[in-house]
Amino acid sequence: MKQETVVVIVGAGPAGIATSACLNLLSIPNIVLEREDCYASLWQKKAYDRLKLHLAKNFCQLPHMPFPLSAPTFVPKNMFVQYLKNYVYHFNVDPLHQRSVESARYDKSAQKWVVTAQNNVSGLVEEYVSEFLVVATSENSEGFIPNVYGLDTFKGLVNHLSEYENGKTFGDKDVLVVGAGNSGMEIAYDLCNWGAQTSVVVRSPIHVLNKELVQLGMYFLKYIRCTFVDKMVLMLSKLLYGDLRSFGIQRPLKGPFLLKKETGRSPVIDVGTISKIKTGDIKVMTSIKDILGDIIKFTNGQERQFDAIVFATGFKSTVRKWLKEDGGIFNEKGMPKQKSPNHWKGENGLYCVGFASAGLFGISNDAKNIANDIFRIVDGK
Repeated sequence: MKQETVVVIVGAGPAGIATSACLNLLSIPNIVLEREDCYASLWQKKAYDRLKLHLAKNFCQLPHMPFPLSAPTFVPKNMFVQYLKNYVYHFNVDPLHQRSVESARYDKSAQKWVVTAQNNVSGLVEEYVSEFLVVATSENSEGFIPNVYGLDTFKGLVNHLSEYENGKTFGDKDVLVVGAGNSGMEIAYDLCNWGAQTSVVVRSPIHVLNKELVQLGMYFLKYIRCTFVDKMVLMLSKLLYGDLRSFGIQRPLKGPFLLKKETGRSPVIDVGTISKIKTGDIKVMTSIKDILGDIIKFTNGQERQFDAIVFATGFKSTVRKWLKEDGGIFNEKGMPKQKSPNHWKGENGLYCVGFASAGLFGISNDAKNIANDIFRIVDGK
């Protein structure tokens, strides 16, 4: 089967459906290809139960549809999924599900993109031809588990955060959470509340803020230089949490918002984990050295026995597995060569959305920029 359109969008997460919605508003034909059996599968099927949006709702809305006034400031997962359902319906976004893209190449003679996808239902290979190609698989395409020496000998359960729902099945077990970002710290808190003997690996320095401090900082960033906002927020954070070095948590040298801007690393938004660490209910561990059976050795010389490991070590881009040329956008790791805000447009009608390490706020900006740019080009022909 061969189908032609103006824009092909690969990926029906928030990035893909936001881009499709913006294009639909401009009456630009587009096709969204999604490998899973639903849109926003990471949110619908692979997010833990207690997850809430880590930023206030006004920073997380997709283009042209604010959250209802009745929605809480920090929207829970189920409410966000319902918001996405309403969004898809309202803007007539209609992804083709269970299409695993195998390759995308630019045909220079025809000046078109040729995308081949496996239909996971029929087993047939389908071909889609378009003037523009939008990569919306984002930086969260595939769960990442680091290479740990001896992990293959571990006798207990090994999960990635995308497989974690809640701590109900981990009660009374010794569980190690690897990764001290927002998901790792929240999963550690959840496990502890379910009765698990919980430890968390904190390998690198992290900033710890609460949601109100983040909201305050993002408000003042509109009016005050980042360095001043960082100083204010860090002072309030120190008053709130004290010195955490004795608990195994170091602060980075750069402030939380500057660090986010330069590296994409977000501060940890505390949901109650720090108080559990201070009481000793959650133990902080250094990096893993190696594993032998159910014994895990750490770089500070400690050895502990664990029943389960949850890797909250994030995700990785898979775009270079199927995109046959970088189009001037992607490096060898499948991430943009250029930093935001110059990351979203490449050569020959290639675009990317959701790769700015700026969350839903960045997705919204990317989607609007891409749709407007395509409209400008199409309208000028």
